[in-house]
Amino acid sequence: MTPTRRLAKRLFDLALAVILAPILLTLMLVVLVTLMFTEGRPYFYAAERMKSPTKSFRLWKFRTMTVVEGDAGVSGGDKAARITRIGRILRKTRGDELPQLWNIFKGDLSFVGPRAPLREYVERFPEVYAEVLQTPPGATGIASLYYHRHEEWLLKRCTTPEETDRVYCEKCIPAKARLDLMYRDHASVCFDFVLVCRTIKRVLS
Repeated sequence: MTPTRRLAKRLFDLALAVILAPILLTLMLVVLVTLMFTEGRPYFYAAERMKSPTKSFRLWKFRTMTVVEGDAGVSGGDKAARITRIGRILRKTRGDELPQLWNIFKGDLSFVGPRAPLREYVERFPEVYAEVLQTPPGATGIASLYYHRHEEWLLKRCTTPEETDRVYCEKCIPAKARLDLMYRDHASVCFDFVLVCRTIKRVLS
């Protein structure tokens, strides 16, 4: 991505974040109060994600699972029992991702881009992510809109961490990378706006 396109993308993110902030902050407050009365602490979940092949950041979400020390890897069927009642609703509506507004303001995330990957997968598949992370990671994107449900279907059938990891590496990473590279080749402010609108429409529906 050229410096000019990157600057235009950053300005779009900041402008949209300011416009949406009153609505998103109100929703965040509602979710936070709900968690306070139903789940208890911790209310947030912070995980290391990569914004380039060498740079990491803390991605913020509302907590949707019971806390287990040493938790790692993507979520598959082997972790399904840990998802809380409120967590299931938040995941289905993507309400757990509302705190990522903070990441967008900081510049860690864009509104639109590839999903920010875990360090372990960037290190295991350096050639893939050297291409994918040429574009800033985003809260939504082509892969999020058109592959996320299929990915969930694949992973929820896994019963062990090893099976989850194998399916994610063999099926999900290559499929998402193809979609992310399609976005990279066609990225623009107008395209970002279209994808944000489609994301909002899907959440509301």
